[in-house]
Amino acid sequence: MTAFSQDDAARALFRDYSLEITGKDIGHVGASRAAIPAGTPINIAFLGNETHAQRIEAASRIREWGFEPVPIISSRRLKSVEDRDDLLSGLVSSARPVRFMIVGGDPSTPAGPYRDSLALIASGILADHGITRVGIAGYPEGHPKIEQARLWDALQRKVQLLEDQGCSVEITTQFGFDAGAVIDWIAQLRARGIAAPVRIGVPGPADVKRLLRFAAQFGVASSAAVVGKYGFSLANLVNRVGPDRFMLGLAQGMAGRELGPVLLHL
Repeated sequence: MTAFSQDDAARALFRDYSLEITGKDIGHVGASRAAIPAGTPINIAFLGNETHAQRIEAASRIREWGFEPVPIISSRRLKSVEDRDDLLSGLVSSARPVRFMIVGGDPSTPAGPYRDSLALIASGILADHGITRVGIAGYPEGHPKIEQARLWDALQRKVQLLEDQGCSVEITTQFGFDAGAVIDWIAQLRARGIAAPVRIGVPGPADVKRLLRFAAQFGVASSAAVVGKYGFSLANLVNRVGPDRFMLGLAQGMAGRELGPVLLHL
């Protein structure tokens, strides 16, 4: 990728963005579909309080409305091989996803045989269900429960395992507050020889208290210095904040740098 201007960087970021929805909130996509470009990838979260039927129905509706369903599969929430196959078979037959995102998931104790996303990828799920495109998670601002060296090792092992199975890879990052940290992480990713497209997680406008709750849930740093870069103060939790400053920082930081394909996950 050749060097490009700040305006070019901003346009590249907003081209082919992806979205995310939960099964129970799928109606919001229907209500907003006129404003969403046809073919937009829409990730379907894997929540502990939803059923496979809700996930399959959400994927089916997304396909019906002309968008691309991207089911997220939480490895530690799958109860068994049969549970895995029931979900995947239902998704494939009802919605024909071309890409799945495979993550470890929130539970500290697995509900079944898959301790993490590496174990699920190694289980034969790709060949068993004809999966050729997979998304995995990245952590530019680290994770409070996993040291950075382990995060990099797991990411590289997943990319290698997927590529060895003939699968294309895309990396979606946790949302963050520090644009500089995200850009530095992408630069490290490229230096490690990983050329997969990166989708940068960006939270929608929300009040500060909700943003901080999501940050804690997803392992995002939220010190006063870090959130100050994003544009809000820990002293006022009721203000509604959007990602404007974060997005500007991304566009400025990417300008003139060869960082490979970088898009947004909103």
